[in-house]
Amino acid sequence: MSPRQSGTERQPRPIRAGFSFLRSGCATACNLRGRLAYLLTMTRLIRPLTAALMLGLAVPAVPAHAEARVPRDRAEIGLGFAPVVKEVAPAVVSIYARRIIATRQSPFMDDPFFREFFGDIGQMRPQVQNSLGSGVILSGDGIVVTNYHVIGAATDIRVVLKDRREFGARVILGDEESDLAVLKLDVPEELPHLALRDSDRVEVGELVLAIGNPFGVGQTVSSGIISGLARSGVLTGQVRGYFLQTDAPINPGNSGGALVDVNGALIGINTSILSRSGGSNGIGFAIPSNLVGQFVEQARAGNERFERPWAGMTGQPVEADMAASLGLSVPGGVLVSDLHAESPFAGAGLQVGDVVTHVDGQPVDSPSEMLFRMSVAGVGASAHVAYMREGREQVADVAMIRPPETPEADERRLPRDSALPGLALARVNPALIARLDLPLSTQGVIVTEPGPYGARAGLRTGDVIARVNGAPVETSAAAARALEARGRWMVMDVLRRGQPLQLRFRL
Repeated sequence: MSPRQSGTERQPRPIRAGFSFLRSGCATACNLRGRLAYLLTMTRLIRPLTAALMLGLAVPAVPAHAEARVPRDRAEIGLGFAPVVKEVAPAVVSIYARRIIATRQSPFMDDPFFREFFGDIGQMRPQVQNSLGSGVILSGDGIVVTNYHVIGAATDIRVVLKDRREFGARVILGDEESDLAVLKLDVPEELPHLALRDSDRVEVGELVLAIGNPFGVGQTVSSGIISGLARSGVLTGQVRGYFLQTDAPINPGNSGGALVDVNGALIGINTSILSRSGGSNGIGFAIPSNLVGQFVEQARAGNERFERPWAGMTGQPVEADMAASLGLSVPGGVLVSDLHAESPFAGAGLQVGDVVTHVDGQPVDSPSEMLFRMSVAGVGASAHVAYMREGREQVADVAMIRPPETPEADERRLPRDSALPGLALARVNPALIARLDLPLSTQGVIVTEPGPYGARAGLRTGDVIARVNGAPVETSAAAARALEARGRWMVMDVLRRGQPLQLRFRL
């Protein structure tokens, strides 16, 4: 086996090979002609070597925020990531969160029926849960971004800086669905912080660093590349959205930490991994910085919850077997399958059967990508939408709006003397459709909370009450009056996710 194939022996480096040739030249230069040939050969070799050395010495003079590129020679590779880490690491923090959960000794207390009849029996036993994560300082006055699952329901949050200073923190904006939270530290001085980079300009193959506190061992830096863009879907729990994928090792405790480029700019917040063992397998996901920036903007504006624009539409990805029939040369985009009458897309002229291909110049291939692009644009803005209709490309400016609250929801809770005490009802409107994730065609009176008696009768949140004892109900007031009637039996016709069913129970 040759040395190159075995991997145990290495071929001489090009520079070493050159000097080996010079030594053999000295041995054979026994006459004037030989000496002149040797000197000419040496001159040809030394000139490029001198130029290469000069180029290597000039590398540190490149501006810190120059365009990202692959290192050109060993001198650049030898620099490593140390300068970037020194600049970035002070802005990455460790977060310690504590939450207290009350539990009962009696297992029957998990049933709403037993809680209603037997009251507060069973000794409450508080349990303390601790969680560890990471965070990123994004402004000198103490704005920190982390994952929601790191601090969700926490009663005490402590933030520890790289220099071991500790600060208490309060949550000023959190969103479980996006798995992002914004914290505020009360600090007496300017803190080191990171700048956000436009995540739409990130490319597959870019070198990146992941910084956080995995397993509580202390701040750790790992390196990798961007492995993929536009990763969407459900990853863990309620988290949905659009992610950057990286092979930089991410482990428990890295959640909420920084994913930065080679210039030290933040391009994402590390969130989760795909793993069967719980350790890193080289498939990690980060929330793009553009969405992080929108979160910080809403937090500074005083929003109590994160607001997403309402599309008022449902859609599906265009697969290969659908593309030709829709007039597309290649599969891609989102097929509009349903539109609410109040949808801003309908107001801009889109119809069922159109294929949305771009939002604000960026391609979209799934509903999650569309929601991400709309969320980045923000409520109150206007998004430039490109779509295909019968093989022709068209464009429209779509207003990014909140879900309308018309007709009035008229939410009410039934009193104790009604047939189902504690049952909460409301009239369906776009705001409720968005809040409860209902089909766009939902109309009528909806159950917003079944209460203990309603749960025992078989009702669930999101059920639409169509009839009570055969009488149709169209408003929450009419449903409340119908449920005040007392008799021996009650029959309710209900729609659950569009499927009809009948509930019959004895009073």
